[in-house]
Amino acid sequence: MKPVCLIMGAGAGIGGTTGKRFADEGYHAVLCRRSDKEGLDSMVAEIESAGGSATGFILNATEENTIEDTIAEVEKNIGPIEVVVFNLGAQIGDRPLAATTYKMFELGWRMATFGLFRVASVVCPLMAERGKGAILVTSATSAMRGNRGQHSHAAAMGGRRMLCQTLNAEFGPQGVHVAHIVVDGAVDAPDTLGKMLGEERFQQLRETRGGDQDGLLLPAEVADTYYHLASQHRSAWTFELDLRTFSDTAWWNHS
Repeated sequence: MKPVCLIMGAGAGIGGTTGKRFADEGYHAVLCRRSDKEGLDSMVAEIESAGGSATGFILNATEENTIEDTIAEVEKNIGPIEVVVFNLGAQIGDRPLAATTYKMFELGWRMATFGLFRVASVVCPLMAERGKGAILVTSATSAMRGNRGQHSHAAAMGGRRMLCQTLNAEFGPQGVHVAHIVVDGAVDAPDTLGKMLGEERFQQLRETRGGDQDGLLLPAEVADTYYHLASQHRSAWTFELDLRTFSDTAWWNHS
């Protein structure tokens, strides 16, 4: 039975690419995403055609019991979850306070913070009982610095970071490696950044900063870092790291 890498938020960017990376290393990749079954099936087929194994689930992480039921099904029918990549985004776009409704603000929290809490509530005890496991949490610049118009996102991502710290404090000594990865820059991902910017602006960004210019974070390179984190010896675990391109200004140096 293969170990399982569970990807929460398996889009065409970091999530899906990281799932493929772990499948290449002998994991069974369980890919969960909110919509686009056709895209999900294509991702599973691509992994299988390369000799790996994968399963896809359409899952709305804000709905009651969806996360818990999926994890229970995976543990029962597929195998033990050794790695979780929590890659759910929580970006609702830049909005002034007056345009940020209660519902919008809460939605960011439900995806970024409560979703991770729900995953951890199920998998952490299982991993602790087995004495091993890794929870790799994709985060964002907003976890470190609150910007104008980011009321929901900054609060949600800041909460995500603090939750990672508390999980690490409790479950690290029990063999569970929790890592908080700050993605401090634009990712070359058509179904995240591409949707936010629109196709025309996204292509312009690729032309001016992408390709050989290495000015956009490449999902395959990010996936290598995730695999490295999951493979670290417990005598030298990383809790938090930043990822950005060589040409980007770090979050702490921005005005």
